[in-house]
Amino acid sequence: MITVGMDRRQFLKSAGLAAAGVALAQAPAFGERIQSRRKRFCPPDRKLRIAAIGCGGKGTSDIDNSTSEEIVALCDVDWDRAKKTFEKHPDVPKFKDYRKMLREMGDKIDAVTISTPDHMHYPQAMLAMEMGKHVYVQKPMAHTVWECRRMAEAARQYGVVTQMGNQGHAGEGIRLVKEWIQAGAIGKVREVHIWTNRPIWPQNIQRPATDEPVPETLDWNLWLGVAPQRPYNGCYVPFKWRGWWDFGCGAIGDMACHTMDASFWGLDLTAPLSVEAEVDGGNEETAPAGSIITFQFGARGNMPPVTMKWYDGTKSPAPRPKELEADRKMSKSGQLIIGEKGTIMDTTDYCNSPRLIPESRMKDFQRPPKTIPRVPGACPHKEWIAACKGGPMCGSNFNYAALLTETSLLGNVAVRCGKKFFWDGMNRWNISIAGQPEITKYLRKTYRKF
Repeated sequence: MITVGMDRRQFLKSAGLAAAGVALAQAPAFGERIQSRRKRFCPPDRKLRIAAIGCGGKGTSDIDNSTSEEIVALCDVDWDRAKKTFEKHPDVPKFKDYRKMLREMGDKIDAVTISTPDHMHYPQAMLAMEMGKHVYVQKPMAHTVWECRRMAEAARQYGVVTQMGNQGHAGEGIRLVKEWIQAGAIGKVREVHIWTNRPIWPQNIQRPATDEPVPETLDWNLWLGVAPQRPYNGCYVPFKWRGWWDFGCGAIGDMACHTMDASFWGLDLTAPLSVEAEVDGGNEETAPAGSIITFQFGARGNMPPVTMKWYDGTKSPAPRPKELEADRKMSKSGQLIIGEKGTIMDTTDYCNSPRLIPESRMKDFQRPPKTIPRVPGACPHKEWIAACKGGPMCGSNFNYAALLTETSLLGNVAVRCGKKFFWDGMNRWNISIAGQPEITKYLRKTYRKF
């Protein structure tokens, strides 16, 4: 068996944080409490003072969903893309460099939303947390496995409230799935299939041979951030960065934190025991045109081992379930949770509509009581804001989000290394695979100074 093998002292001495411009104190053993989160809470009778990093694209909705509070600063490397958001908040200070914003605004900021490309989630969130700011970070939480672990530990160390932006985790559907599984509605589950219509951007391509002029409104150096230097080309931005390994995490990075969430939470999964992938193309620059990724999870208490299969691109959708009616088509995205006594199927990205199949089974289904607390309005932003003011902990806080994101990123490791590997996920301080440098190199990365 291949297992992880860096000791805790080496792990803590990594130069990654310094290279990212973050001075983080040495972290304690996992689970040790450094300081009370309560010291960081915003008074319930005062509006939370929120700064936003990333104001176009997904940042637009993250900011719009936070306007019950006070938006005190806006930051984006492309002021043309952020124009509409800037116009909604004409009197709010504007920045291009998140470090400058956090430094100059200081104690005027309570919390930060981060809606930027995947490769910048870690340095931006770490600096905010180090400064004592609550953070809401878009999915995937991080760009590498190593970053997931450091971010989760920093949240505990600095006593801040955290939330990853996989909005389905605040919804009704994911709670129904967990309640049905707990009630034994489909019996013991040993098999899960998850598929997506992603990628909807170019993948399985090489770096362009020519560069292009940088748009006047874009600061390309700040957009690259900690990523390796490369000339600007319109094939990277906006949105198309997801397929490039230096910036994004491909199809599974984009969607697994949504579509994998219900089965991961409902089945009490943590780290997989092994991961392997079948791919259609792919290279060191971009993710493949399609992949099937197989995760093996061990038994948990009285729950049996589970095989989870992920399908994307040219390898999607999953095989048609035998219980599905002949006149029903397979959806473009969805999941199947297959138990000994039945199957749950959802045909959405966010588990908005879980059903037992066939539909006749659903009509006869005696639903169990709702035992899991609901999030008001099923809104993850409101959940985060309430937690920042002393309310219940966010469901997709970094303790949970790190495990979910790490699993999806291990799928990318299997895609890139081209071989099955075994994973000792319980050893949280280890971040290499002993004797396997060709796999280990995909678990973490180096950071450019910018």
